[in-house]
Amino acid sequence: MLLMQFSEKNTDFPAIFEWKPEEIQAHIRFMQETNTALAGSGELVDAQGLAMPDTARIVRSHSGGAPVVTEGPFPESKEWVAGWWIVDCETEQRAIEIAAEVSAAPGPGGKPLNMPIEVRQVMAAPPVEV
Repeated sequence: MLLMQFSEKNTDFPAIFEWKPEEIQAHIRFMQETNTALAGSGELVDAQGLAMPDTARIVRSHSGGAPVVTEGPFPESKEWVAGWWIVDCETEQRAIEIAAEVSAAPGPGGKPLNMPIEVRQVMAAPPVEV
């Protein structure tokens, strides 16, 4: 799984709502082309972008009562997941290559964003030692 994360500390580009329309379109086109290429190679399982963090809700059960729902935005949050890809790769190195390509998605002025992409294996079953 490739997790696209943003962090206020690690982001040296403006928020996407400050980009020019053509910059947003180029970014989205890059993501669509990446997904098409991964689907063509048989490596794409799923890819999704998420709405901005201010639309998020945290839900906790409440001992049989109504759930407790906390609405965003979450000013204490410094990082958030912006989207993900689930890829089926032959090797970890290939997953890292895909993550590096995605990291270089274009941003303002067409410059690569170099955003952090977390690479994690999706567990098929609990670890043997459990």
